[in-house]
Amino acid sequence: MYQHLPVYAGDPILSLHEAFMADPRPNKVSLSIGLYFDEQGRLPVLDSVRQADKKLREQERPSGYLPIEGAPDYRAAVQKLVFGADSAAVAEGRIATIQGVGGSGAIRIGADFIKSFMPGSDVWVSDPTWDNHESLMQGAGLKVARYPYYDADSNGLRYDEMLAFFARLPAGSVVLMQPCCHNPTGIDLSKAQWSGVIQVMKDGGLVPFLDMAYQGFGEGIEEDAWAVRAMVEAGLCPLVTNSFSKNFSLYGERCGGLSVVCPSADEADRVLGQLKAGIRRVYSSPPLHGERLVAAVLDTPALHQQWVAEVKDMRERIKRMRVLLAERLTAGLPGMSVDFLTEQHGMFSYTGLTSDEVDTLREKHGIYLVRSGRMCVAGLNEGNVQAVADALIVVLRARS
Repeated sequence: MYQHLPVYAGDPILSLHEAFMADPRPNKVSLSIGLYFDEQGRLPVLDSVRQADKKLREQERPSGYLPIEGAPDYRAAVQKLVFGADSAAVAEGRIATIQGVGGSGAIRIGADFIKSFMPGSDVWVSDPTWDNHESLMQGAGLKVARYPYYDADSNGLRYDEMLAFFARLPAGSVVLMQPCCHNPTGIDLSKAQWSGVIQVMKDGGLVPFLDMAYQGFGEGIEEDAWAVRAMVEAGLCPLVTNSFSKNFSLYGERCGGLSVVCPSADEADRVLGQLKAGIRRVYSSPPLHGERLVAAVLDTPALHQQWVAEVKDMRERIKRMRVLLAERLTAGLPGMSVDFLTEQHGMFSYTGLTSDEVDTLREKHGIYLVRSGRMCVAGLNEGNVQAVADALIVVLRARS
């Protein structure tokens, strides 16, 4: 009956992680999948989340269905975290927010909304971007193309080209950008560069779609949301997705959000209604336990403060690993600049390694990177950074 179906090749990143798990070598290192590991190489359980979980279990609340759009306290907490406690748009009721099934689910609901209510709008994503951005948008039936972003020669940003490209797009085009910790490159825009983007988007009538999966992993919880808030203050109406997988270490709980900023409260009500209709056709209502954890932490001042400190510890550990790796590489490869490692932000680094070099690292040294050369810096620790540096030195020396 189904023999005509093609074989699924598997997701390239998840399949690579499966290969890593099956690798018997004791000193293997995973720098591929987007997971934050602590200094001992474990997925952390944040103490703020642990305390919230303990209190919730003591209450023994029933596990009924959530509203289609998600729990009110969770949605309010998302708006405050993403748009700021003093956001005028929040106070005016101009933001329609739904609880997403992770960041990916939130993106897909946003994509379905664009397909239904913004006919003719194509979606533009950065070159490169997280692979699933294209898949989620295309899965909704949208046409997706790329805009200039990464400069391979300088391991930097093609900012002028990007800005000029945006200026040529037709009004109504949807431009997907990442406010912080760009995946896969780790290359973010400065505030001045964001200001230029905002002006071009206003002038051209473009629609920003901002995917913020790593809030707090760049410069700070508030700092990483700067571009989102600046766009809203400038009068733009972005779609904004966010995720709590990384900054709460709640990957399997699938906690995220989609917020659509609108010109008026009436339009926000209309948007929320259509988002609910779209959700009902797909999964009816979101999962329960994870949203309770997130809402409890964000709404309890002591736990919120503790969570901010824990995110800071994770952010600083990632930065420290960047510095350590750069120091080791500089010592072994004098004359080769690796400044990009410490200039990039967040969990990921675009290393400039070729796919063949990545294959060599995996096959000969047991070090796993995505074949694009993306490295998950959060997989480094003081116990493996020297081995990773040594392997990189061997591979990079072979170039000459």
